[in-house]
Amino acid sequence: MRGYGPVLQTILRQVKSQKGCHWVLLDPDDFSMEHGAGIASTAEKAGVDALLIGGSLLHTNHFDSFVGAVKQAVSIPIILFPGDATQLSGNADAVLFLSLVSGRNPVNLIGEQVKGAPVIKKLGIEPVSTAYMLVESGAVTSVEFMSGTRPIPRAKPMIAAAHALAAQYMGMSLVYLEAGSGAPNTVPPEMIRMVREYVDIPIICGGGIRDAATAKEKIDAGADIIVTGNLLKADSGVSAMVEIATAVKNG
Repeated sequence: MRGYGPVLQTILRQVKSQKGCHWVLLDPDDFSMEHGAGIASTAEKAGVDALLIGGSLLHTNHFDSFVGAVKQAVSIPIILFPGDATQLSGNADAVLFLSLVSGRNPVNLIGEQVKGAPVIKKLGIEPVSTAYMLVESGAVTSVEFMSGTRPIPRAKPMIAAAHALAAQYMGMSLVYLEAGSGAPNTVPPEMIRMVREYVDIPIICGGGIRDAATAKEKIDAGADIIVTGNLLKADSGVSAMVEIATAVKNG
């Protein structure tokens, strides 16, 4: 039986040894290669544990070069967060091999995965099997629109817990609770707590997290990894990222 790859081993080790982990998402549509590499370097110095690269809808034609530029700037893991099978690069260390288990669109459950799997193998990127779950945020997000799926209702944490448990039973390594980029409302703490009661695998939480207090709330509720990204487009984004990294690590 094939064991865990080095990136997943690192993730599991960090989750076990730290109060919480902080990942930063960089969308190549939002930053030049130079700007992205600069933010990545600042993130690493602030204690960010890994960098995600990807987006729901990619307009740029320099995805591979962008990943390479960020990779050269840091030593922390570079993990792809692909919106579809075209967002792959051999410059990355790993890819979240996502299945949108909260939806019922076969394209996002298995279709894009079948397209991407041979490419991932050829490029030699480590796949990290991840259950991706979209949570109602109070607005239609890019991922909801592009995936053609309805999010899990905010007031129904048991639905989220059941999906997460099913994903764990199917052998997935991580569960990602996603409110969506720039979401007006984050994933409710009550939902995180119930998912935590049901699963043993690490929980990632992202979408709408803009400050240290909100990040700490998610960690205290049971999330293992916090993802921030959209806040970096604000003038105060980098300083907020540093504050969140400190809060997540120190509890």
